[in-house]
Amino acid sequence: MIGNRKIGVIILAAGDSSRLGHPKQLVEFKGKTLLQHIIDVANSFKFDSKVLVLGAKADEIKAKTFRNNFEVVINETWGEGMSTSIRKGLFTSLKLENKLEHVLILLADQPFVTRENIEQLIKLQLEKDVQATFSEYAGDVGVPAIFSREVFPQLKALEGDEGAKKLIYDKKFEFATQKFEKGNFDVDTVKDVELLKQME
Repeated sequence: MIGNRKIGVIILAAGDSSRLGHPKQLVEFKGKTLLQHIIDVANSFKFDSKVLVLGAKADEIKAKTFRNNFEVVINETWGEGMSTSIRKGLFTSLKLENKLEHVLILLADQPFVTRENIEQLIKLQLEKDVQATFSEYAGDVGVPAIFSREVFPQLKALEGDEGAKKLIYDKKFEFATQKFEKGNFDVDTVKDVELLKQME
């Protein structure tokens, strides 16, 4: 429980890293894999449920990841898009704790996410009492993002490669944003990995 609220966390790590050619979840930065980094950051909080969604190359990734208290769920339909992982993660989260009031969504390929980023995001969500709070970077919004229980049905209704960002286009959707300077840096290509290594 955080701030007297029941909050769960979902890490989405099911993609096949097709542009990179090998699992980006296992790319190393500052002595640990990108996935291990985000797991460790999440584990510094007392979340009421912790879910890790894997898909492509799940066995290889599991073998190289210390999962701590995360419930690992395999998304067999990961190829159909991110929405399938969001739905699977949310379903599992509610199975673990059916009274969740908020759920935080993280990705496995954002190396600059810190405990402070997540702390600010959660704090703003609880203060503003909105349907969601997104990270803001490079003039756009995205994950990490936290969603209130009120919009769980909308998250479950996402289809294909739709991410939760789709919700902001509904004029009735109330959300806040928290600045995250390096949030737009993710790892998709060999060039991204090379750039990341230069930042170590």
